[in-house]
Order: sequence, then C-alpha cells, then structure tokens
Amino acid sequence: MKGFLTSICQGKGFFMFIRAQLSAQIATFVDFFVSILLNQWLDIYYVYATLIGSVSGGLVNCAINYKWTFHTHDCSPTSVLFKYIIVWLGSIGLNLWGTYLLTEFLMMQQGIFMMNESTAFITAKVIIAITVAVLWNYNLHRTFVFKDAKLNSKLRNKIKQIKNQHGNKKTSKKDA
Repeated sequence: MKGFLTSICQGKGFFMFIRAQLSAQIATFVDFFVSILLNQWLDIYYVYATLIGSVSGGLVNCAINYKWTFHTHDCSPTSVLFKYIIVWLGSIGLNLWGTYLLTEFLMMQQGIFMMNESTAFITAKVIIAITVAVLWNYNLHRTFVFKDAKLNSKLRNKIKQIKNQHGNKKTSKKDA
C-alpha cells in the first residue's frame, strides 16, 4: 500500500495525470464555489462572477501543481509563473467567453431546453470548464508550464554562448 501511495504522489505518466486531475478538481471546486456564491448569493453578474472564480481557482491550481503535481523543483518559480500566466490567460478567456456564449445560446433556446438564466449559467459553466480543463489546461501545463527545466537551462546556456561569441567581436566601423 505504501508503494502505491508513493507512486501516486511521485510517479510519472498516469500517476501525474491523476495528480493533475485532483489538483484541477480542487481548483474547480474553488472556482465554482466563488462563481456561484458571487452570482447566486451576492447577485453579481455571471460574467464577472466567472472571471473572479477563474482567478481564484487558477491561483490554487498553480500552487498545487508547482509543489505536488509536476514536482518542478528544478524550475524557477518566476519562469513557471510567467508561463502559467500565459496559459492561464488563455484558460480564463476560453472559460469566460465559452460560458458567456453557451449561456446566451441556452437562454435563446428556452423553448427547447426550458432553462432559466441560473440553470443555463451553471450548465454552461460545467460544460465549458470540463472542455477547457481537458483540452487546454492539462496539455499545456504538462508540455509547457511545468516542463522539466533542463530544456530551459540548455536554452539559457545556448543564449549565453551566442552572446559571448558575438559580444567578443568588435563591430564598430573603425575596425572594418
């Protein structure tokens, strides 16, 4: 049993996917809780509630993924944060516009779906959140954001090498 738990907590491949999904579920819970609380209880417009919920969930997800899911001890936090923000902005945009467009579509189809605005919003939020999580977030986190920093080190070293090579050459017109 101890070996199985170690595999889940530290393993690659399938076990990394499981950790990512658990992290995503925790972040999604935070996102949904904040979004629904703001919209349903505080009567904040669902687009703003979605944005604030997405930001809240994203912060939770980044922290869990950095420390536990992808074991990015060799990645600088600054590098991870920069790449995470790029992917996160895409995710927020996809969630925000996807939720808006699907909610509006469902509201225009009231004769077919028989949904009020609250039900249409929650339905759209669930469908879009799952789609973005599977097709966008996990793949980009795994292949870009939390990628092994050895590649980053190789790139950094290559850039330094090129700078040193070109920095030592005199290019002034006097030398030509």
